Amino acid sequence: MSVIKPRPAPLLLATLLALTVLPATGAEVRQVLPGAPETVAQEELQREATPLPDSNASEVQRFCSNIADAARDRRYALQAEELKQLQGEVDKRIRALEDKRAEYETWLKRRELFLARAEESVVSIYAGMKPDAAAERLAMVETDLAAAILMKLDARKASVILNEMNQKAAAILTSVMASAARRTDPS
Repeated sequence: MSVIKPRPAPLLLATLLALTVLPATGAEVRQVLPGAPETVAQEELQREATPLPDSNASEVQRFCSNIADAARDRRYALQAEELKQLQGEVDKRIRALEDKRAEYETWLKRRELFLARAEESVVSIYAGMKPDAAAERLAMVETDLAAAILMKLDARKASVILNEMNQKAAAILTSVMASAARRTDPS
């Protein structure tokens, strides 16, 4: 039977090794956590804070003054490019609005033309006809014209004529009349 000897933890060994090998000094010891930024030594901080010698400073100033105009020109060019893109988007939206306005004007003209097609004389002729005869004649007429005539008739007379029509023709005329009676843009 063999005996298993316990091994000391690797971290404990490293700590013991560090204490025995490294001499104890009066310097400050800081603990660094994993993932934390490295601490900067005091000497490095002082070294970075020292100003550049005069020869280097004048060289840096000359470099900056030499590229200042080019940098400003490039910045202006980028701003001009961005303004051109924005102007293109605005123009595109204006064109879309103009197209929508033209479409609305076309729709309005069609509606006015539709209502104007049914003149009073034609309406009075259909108003004087018997409902079954008027229904038969209106079923043969163009749909827009028939709907315009029915809209100009008295509501009672128009309802009796629609009642005499076949269902399909009456449904088509009713949908045309309902869409023409709308006061708002259908789109």
